[in-house]
Amino acid sequence: MIQRFERFFGSLMELNRSVQKIRETEMRRLGLRSSHALCLYYLGEHTEGLTQPALCTLCKEDKAAISRSLSDLSERGLVSSSYPEGKRAYRAVWRLTEEGTQTAARLNRRIRHAFRICGKTVSEEQEAAFYEAIDIILGNLSEYAERAERSLTEAPAAPCEKNTAV
Repeated sequence: MIQRFERFFGSLMELNRSVQKIRETEMRRLGLRSSHALCLYYLGEHTEGLTQPALCTLCKEDKAAISRSLSDLSERGLVSSSYPEGKRAYRAVWRLTEEGTQTAARLNRRIRHAFRICGKTVSEEQEAAFYEAIDIILGNLSEYAERAERSLTEAPAAPCEKNTAV
């Protein structure tokens, strides 16, 4: 069981590290930061525009991170927003500008290229099995995390054992 734990978490950490490195490199090619990638991607996928809360949900980022990314992208002329009089700016709808649309298209080409290269030795069956397994594991992990969190609020915390080993 311990070997399974080590392999699972070691693989996740290495996968995350590799994805972060690729994202940073590819975004640098576009003259942007890695934190801008998902905002550009999702705004490109939703031409009708998205609010900050919607971007937070899609990008799985907090409000402050999305706000910083949108501010940076706006200063670069890649996104713009509009919101009705009297409404909070947080509910503003953000859209790509023409330059932002072109940048998102370049980003999508880089994403497709990376997936082609990284998945070239994986069969369609292996890919399907991987995504099916990862969906099941993610669902189970989410359920476990929710139960664990609820158990903390329902039961008093158990005292920690003191480690007396020297």
